[in-house]
Amino acid sequence: MKNNCEQCDNYIYDEEYEEYYCQINLDEDEYGRMTQDTGYSCPYFRFYDEYRVVRKQI
Repeated sequence: MKNNCEQCDNYIYDEEYEEYYCQINLDEDEYGRMTQDTGYSCPYFRFYDEYRVVRKQI
C-alpha cells in the first residue's frame, strides 16, 4: 500500500500553524525512504475511521 497521509489517523491538523503534519516522529532514514521511494508503505499508517468508537458502543 502506497503512502496516503491524508487518510491516516496520525495525520493531524495543527491550529496554531494552520497546517497538517504527521504526529509520528520519523527518523531521517524513514523520512527519506518515505519521500523518495514510491513503493514504500509507512509502517505507522492507520486508516482514519471516525466511526470506530461508535461501533464499539453498539
